[in-house]
Amino acid sequence: MKALVTGGGGLLGRRIVELLLERGDEVTFLARGSYPEVEALGAKGLSVDLADREAVRRAVAGQDVVFHVAAKAGFWGSIESYWAVNVEGTRHLLDAMEEHGVRKLIYTSTPSVVGYATDVQCGGQDLPYASQHLSPYPESKAAAEAMVLAANSRHLATVALRPHLIFGERDANLFPRVIDRARTGKLPMIGDGKAKVDFTYVDNAAWAHLDAATALSSPSSPCAGRAYFISNDEPVVLWQWINALLRDLDLPVVEKRVSRGLASAAGAIAEVLWKGLPLGGEPPITRFMASALARSHWYDMGPAARDIGYAARVSMDDARRSIVAWVKAGGGPIPIRPAAAR
Repeated sequence: MKALVTGGGGLLGRRIVELLLERGDEVTFLARGSYPEVEALGAKGLSVDLADREAVRRAVAGQDVVFHVAAKAGFWGSIESYWAVNVEGTRHLLDAMEEHGVRKLIYTSTPSVVGYATDVQCGGQDLPYASQHLSPYPESKAAAEAMVLAANSRHLATVALRPHLIFGERDANLFPRVIDRARTGKLPMIGDGKAKVDFTYVDNAAWAHLDAATALSSPSSPCAGRAYFISNDEPVVLWQWINALLRDLDLPVVEKRVSRGLASAAGAIAEVLWKGLPLGGEPPITRFMASALARSHWYDMGPAARDIGYAARVSMDDARRSIVAWVKAGGGPIPIRPAAAR
């Protein structure tokens, strides 16, 4: 099978590339930069910006399946910058697939499309998109996901996966930020410390994409035109789990607490300041971050198990041990990069 993976240099995209190569597929991946270490595995790398319609059109030609993982991630930036990559880039991909007759698309979405306005416990597929988004990232991803699902037709089979809080050994965003802030004493516990959340180890997220590609045999498959939450299916108390990880890494645990209301107010002020003044970088807190760190958000894996045959291959305990061993062996944490194509 000839597979195209957008965002193949990132944490999830690279793992998908690796798994596809291991089973013998012919893989091309798109990235905004150069990743010779991924090409050395046997994949063909193309430096392509999703905003470049013609470059996307050329890359899609001759493929059998597309795994659309690339996105502008993060929680801060202009809506225009997120829209250009996440929405218009996805539109370019869909147009190219229609032109070249590529019949199968697995799209990487995010649970944040349904928002964190309230606690979500065992959230199901019937959860609606958030009525108001507190960040351009989930707003743009919701628009792109809706477009992908609407494109499911007799000519094209589509499915969207929503892996939650992906982490892994090559993580350059999530845990490096946590570790850096913990090391410098700038990581307060937001809320009452009881929020329960889902995480997704990168191997499990990658396997979910391959499971979905297998299950998506036609536009009438049970999973076609639908979105699925993906996680390790082991919800944990967020701050307890973070503190366990910090202890394993011989770092100070988080003890200072800030109420969700105070954090949200501070986030609102920070957003005004960062929009109105040339401060640069990202605000230390936003309303979106405050809500996500204080509320419970975990999801029902039953639909993904039923329709795409998904099951977590690596447990949370095994994943944490693997990450700790990797960091202590000198593998990381990788220096934090600015939010960019995932």
